[in-house]
Amino acid sequence: MDVLLAGETFAATTSVAIGGDVLTSATTINGATAFSAAMAAEGIAVTQIGGERCAVEFPYDLDALAQYQAVVISDVGALTLLVTPDARAGRVGINRLDVLKAYVESGGGLMLAGGYMGFQGMFGTARFHDTAVEDVLPVRCLPYCDGMEVPQGLQPAIVQSPHPLFAGIEGPWPPILGMNKLDFRSDGSSELLATCHHRGTDWPLLAVRNHGRGRTVAWATDIGPHWLSQDFLGWPLYGKLMANIIRWLAGKE
Repeated sequence: MDVLLAGETFAATTSVAIGGDVLTSATTINGATAFSAAMAAEGIAVTQIGGERCAVEFPYDLDALAQYQAVVISDVGALTLLVTPDARAGRVGINRLDVLKAYVESGGGLMLAGGYMGFQGMFGTARFHDTAVEDVLPVRCLPYCDGMEVPQGLQPAIVQSPHPLFAGIEGPWPPILGMNKLDFRSDGSSELLATCHHRGTDWPLLAVRNHGRGRTVAWATDIGPHWLSQDFLGWPLYGKLMANIIRWLAGKE
């Protein structure tokens, strides 16, 4: 099984002042190493297009997406996919969010994962609200900053335990350290599988939807650090849960 992962990389630049001298260093971080390793252990091949490469390299048409049984968008904003090199040069071109919607409707699986640049985003900069991707999700994005940082930890609660996504998943889940606030699509089209309770509200953590001939998943937290705690990443069932999600998206649960 082949999966396309878009995003989960970022560059960090650090400046250090020592007296009158300033030293600057840069590093690139990949937040998907644990996810990719877990998928490999489950026999799922992951092709990753880092966030800095998505504007140019993310597929432009259904034929290019069709080689993947599922697509995961994680910590890369809508503008990165919308502003193609053609758009930046002022030329009419392809809306890749429309392509992703068509991919789902023609039988593909799409997962949108949370993070600072997930859904609407920690500072409202991910901007998936009112897009073609939001149209196919089991949740609606809030039209403002939706990030929720909870360093004391949130405890996931299972709402529908018989679902195939939970096959082989037993016992309490480890805590998560943050998530995106989302509006579950309660019109009968979607299923809410897990929530986290915070300040009087049960926020959707995991929701699924059958749309057209395809399927979608909203996972409202990271697939890696930092919102996934080290306890969660070290949980023996982390890889099983992620693999269950991917297999369900691909119709192979």
